[in-house]
Amino acid sequence: MAQRCFLSAKIHGATITCANLEYRGSISIDTRLMKTVGLLPYEQVDVYNLDNGERLTTYAIPGQPGEICLNGAAAHKGGVGQRVIIAAYMWLDENEAKTRKPRVVIAGKNNTVDEILECELINPDF
Repeated sequence: MAQRCFLSAKIHGATITCANLEYRGSISIDTRLMKTVGLLPYEQVDVYNLDNGERLTTYAIPGQPGEICLNGAAAHKGGVGQRVIIAAYMWLDENEAKTRKPRVVIAGKNNTVDEILECELINPDF
């Protein structure tokens, strides 16, 4: 059965707390945010900058409480205080897609878990 790529995890509106050009790559994400949406260390993520439109693909690493840090070349894509969306995707077949819901968090002040969104299942008659 063919597979399609679906959203699996999303952190919406997190605020960049640092940009470290000298680090060798990735994005450091508050561990609590990672756990809440189910992101694993070294999992591929896309980062969408809400303030300047920049986009990048990298991998997630556990960060300190409140931390969202663009590391390495990614540091050129955003600055401290800018807001981002961090998203991960997974490949699912049609049957898996009907039973899998993405985990979505709205980040609050200081990159806390402000709200957990309840996503709906795909309508089987779609």
